[in-house]
Amino acid sequence: MLKLEHVNKDFGSKHAVQDLDLTIQPGEVMGLIGQNRAGKTTTFRMILSFIQPTSGSITWDGQPITDQRRQTIGFLPEERGLYQKLTIEDQIVYMAALHGMNRADTLKDLKTWMGRLDVVGKPSDKVQSLSKGNAQKIQMIAALIFNPKFIILDEPFSGLDPVNTSIMMDEILRFRDQGAMIIFSSHDMNNVSKISDHLTMLKRGQTVLQGPVQAIREKFGRIKLYVEAPGVTADQLAAQPGVVTVVPSGAGLELTLANEEAGKGIFDLVTKHGYIPAFSQQPPTLDEIFRQEVATDESSN
Repeated sequence: MLKLEHVNKDFGSKHAVQDLDLTIQPGEVMGLIGQNRAGKTTTFRMILSFIQPTSGSITWDGQPITDQRRQTIGFLPEERGLYQKLTIEDQIVYMAALHGMNRADTLKDLKTWMGRLDVVGKPSDKVQSLSKGNAQKIQMIAALIFNPKFIILDEPFSGLDPVNTSIMMDEILRFRDQGAMIIFSSHDMNNVSKISDHLTMLKRGQTVLQGPVQAIREKFGRIKLYVEAPGVTADQLAAQPGVVTVVPSGAGLELTLANEEAGKGIFDLVTKHGYIPAFSQQPPTLDEIFRQEVATDESSN
């Protein structure tokens, strides 16, 4: 278990991280979100002992993270760090050796990894010949080939198309299912929602949201409603008590409600004449919650 307790990090008068509590159990994925300079990368660097907290404690199974223990952590930094003139195999052999793997096992596993991540190229190709997406896959292989039990991924999906993002997600979930602890950051809330068991949102170094993803969404109420109801107009829906906005969405209309209780009156209206193709009342998405929190912060300035 990874545990951060009352962790603070100051850079002079700037409070980069303030009183952060965070726990990750084996077999869990924690999504760490926030705007730029919210404290995410600083948190990762403290966990890895690249920098030390100003105060508070960071432990793994109740013990400080020593240099030896740190070598067992799989880390994908936001700033990619491949050696462009090396071949893929020489790059991975070098990185894997830092985590105790021998060359023969590394080369054997590399072929398997390149197939699983659908890397275009051969182990003998130079890194500089790779596309951005394939280079990112090689960086992911470097972080995971030694089968770490604790993984830190800083913006792992940056610049990837949906197909390759899905491939990377599958690997993260495979490690989770094998019992690894995983913490990752992403600006794409859809990706966070898909693979995170728990969520921590930082804003200017402070924790503003934390908990299971669905529980956080439910906290905001089921105020988003999608409806397909032939014969019912947007103006009719907008006139209903508790309706804040009505906008076209696909074949239907998406409503924002002042409170989730307003959904019952709308349901009665749209089903007055019987069957309707769609009626779905849900909490806000993580993206909507994130934008709301950011807007709240900006409006307070």
